[in-house]
Amino acid sequence: MQPPSPAATVRVFIALAPPDEAKEELARELRPAYRAYPGMRWNRIEDWHITLAFLGELPVAAVPLLQPPLAALAAAHRPLELALRGSGHFDQRVLWSGIDGEIDGLHLLTSQVRTIVRECGIPFEDRPLRPHLTLARARRSDPSSTSEVAATLTGFTGRTWPAERLHLVGSNIGRGPGPIHYRDIRSWQFTGRH
Repeated sequence: MQPPSPAATVRVFIALAPPDEAKEELARELRPAYRAYPGMRWNRIEDWHITLAFLGELPVAAVPLLQPPLAALAAAHRPLELALRGSGHFDQRVLWSGIDGEIDGLHLLTSQVRTIVRECGIPFEDRPLRPHLTLARARRSDPSSTSEVAATLTGFTGRTWPAERLHLVGSNIGRGPGPIHYRDIRSWQFTGRH
């Protein structure tokens, strides 16, 4: 049996995304770092997101199974008030901004999303949620740059914003030599009271 062709699978995750004003506020704070650390692989601002469940490579046919239950969850859920705050790094390589605000609500939403994924029969690595927004990755030859940039952002506190949509996102990772790009497969407005 041959492995599926790349066209038969898509790399998928479920996420929240800050609004443009919140992203632009953080991007302004990052401008000196963009200039000082051009060797880092900076994520595009339009791709910034808070991952709730990373599903990895899925058969394209599995993706529609997720859509009705995710739509129902969004319809029953109210927006969460969140903010971008501070910074840090994972393993000296991945630079991130922290998330503040309704963190208990964020954990509950994440649990509900992951329950839906399991009920759809889709296997995934159920790691504990560490709410963050990935900003950049350091090159292996320059691991110190992430801690240096993180130190400049420790005092950053962004505006509070409502997370108003649940996003089912696909990416082109592993599809070629260029940067990773993300696109919404679907997104749903939070319209509920819970």
